[in-house]
Amino acid sequence: MDLVARVRDHFAESIATKQTSAEQLSESIVAAGQVMSNALLDDGKILSCGNGGSAADSQHFSAELLNRFEMERPGLPALALTTDSSTLTSISNDYAYEEIFSKQVRALGKAQDVLLGISTSGNSENVIRAIAAAHERGMRVVALTGHDGGRMADIFQPDDVEIRVPAVRTARIQEVHLVVIHCLCDLIDTTLLGEP
Repeated sequence: MDLVARVRDHFAESIATKQTSAEQLSESIVAAGQVMSNALLDDGKILSCGNGGSAADSQHFSAELLNRFEMERPGLPALALTTDSSTLTSISNDYAYEEIFSKQVRALGKAQDVLLGISTSGNSENVIRAIAAAHERGMRVVALTGHDGGRMADIFQPDDVEIRVPAVRTARIQEVHLVVIHCLCDLIDTTLLGEP
């Protein structure tokens, strides 16, 4: 087994997936950046959620907004719904794991807010329920998915923005999700502050 060739194959596949994604997703990413920027300009906030690597991505996005991305600026209101272990475990224990995000969205979300829901498969039940809760609250949704969009693809409303990575492998989808997150941060900063 040639391990060096195996590593190079990972890089080649990642690059190819990113090139295809750049061609297919750029307009959706810009639309999502506009939705998020408008929410922030309207005194709203961005709530984000996901599981596993997608939980880490939601926290990464929130940190880039609350602290800074590449420009010096005041913090922007963003909250990852994945970080409060007492809330997550109490909802899981008293209700169900599938409700860990939706109960937070119902309590914290308002109409001018945006939910960023991340699921590589599009089938994460707790993210699906969070999207339903966001719709109940009159919020817009930006979703990062992959492959065929999963069950999430059937519940989006016309004003929502889905950014669906054209890949099947979870690792490749996650790699593109990270680039998308950085694009969104840049679009928000540029929209709110202008080019550096």
